[in-house]
Amino acid sequence: MKRLSWFNTVSLTLGFAFLYVPMIILVIFSFNESKLVTVWAGFSTKWYGELMQNEAFLNAAWVTIKVAVVSSTIATVLGTMAAYVLVRGGRFMGRTLFSGMIYAPLVMPEVITGLSLLLLFIGMGLDRGILTIVLAHTTFSMCYVSVVVSSRLVTFDRSLEETALDLGCSPAEAFRLVTLPIIAPAVISGWLLAFTLSLDDLVIASFTSGPAATTLPIKIYSAVRLGVSPEINALSTIMIAIVTLGVITASLVTKRQMVRQKRDEQAAERT
Repeated sequence: MKRLSWFNTVSLTLGFAFLYVPMIILVIFSFNESKLVTVWAGFSTKWYGELMQNEAFLNAAWVTIKVAVVSSTIATVLGTMAAYVLVRGGRFMGRTLFSGMIYAPLVMPEVITGLSLLLLFIGMGLDRGILTIVLAHTTFSMCYVSVVVSSRLVTFDRSLEETALDLGCSPAEAFRLVTLPIIAPAVISGWLLAFTLSLDDLVIASFTSGPAATTLPIKIYSAVRLGVSPEINALSTIMIAIVTLGVITASLVTKRQMVRQKRDEQAAERT
C-alpha cells in the first residue's frame, strides 16, 4: 500500500479543514446561550425551541419539502422516459433538437432559466406560487435524471428484454418486470439528485415563487441579509444532521447489498 507524501497529507488536511471547520463552528454556536452568534455564553438548546415555534421557517420548510417531493417525482418520470427514448429510440427526425432541449438546463445559467420561466408564467397569466416552483424545478432537474438513467441504459443487456418477449411478455410488461427493476438504482439515484437540487435551489425559486409560497433557501437568504441569528445556526445544524443521517444510511444499505451480493455469488459458485 502506497503511503501518502507529506504534501498530500497537508493538502488533504487543509482541504477538509476548509470544508468542515466552518460547519463544526456553526454546530457548536447553535447551542450558544447568547443571542450574539460570535460570543459564547454557555450551553443552551433554547434556540431549537424557538425555531420550532417560528411559523415563518416552518411554513417555508413545509413548502420546500412539498415542492421537492412533487417536482423530483415528476422529473424522475419524465427524465426516465426521455432517457429511454434517447438510448432506445435510435435515429429519428428531430433527435438532435430533442437531446439539446433535454440537456440545455445543464449548461444554462440559472438566472437565464429563472428569468425565462418567469416571463413564460407572466405570459400565460399564471400566478406565482407552489405550482410555478414545481414546474420550474421539474424543468431544470429532469435533465439530471435523464443523464443518470441514460448512463445505466447504455450498459443494459438487452438480451434480457428479448428473452422476456420470447416468453410471451408484451413490451410494456418486459419494461415493467425486467428493465425497470434492473435500472431501479439509477432511477432512485436520479430522484434523490432531483430532490437535493430542489431543496438547495435559490436562484430559480426566487424568480418563480410568490408571496404565498416561499421556500426555505429564500427564507434563510432573506433572514441572513439582516444578520445571522442563532435560529439560523439551529436550522442549519438540523439540516446537516439530516444529510449526515441520510449519507450514513445510504452507505450502510449499499455495504449490506454488496455483502449480500458477494454471498450470493459465492453460493452460486459452490453449487
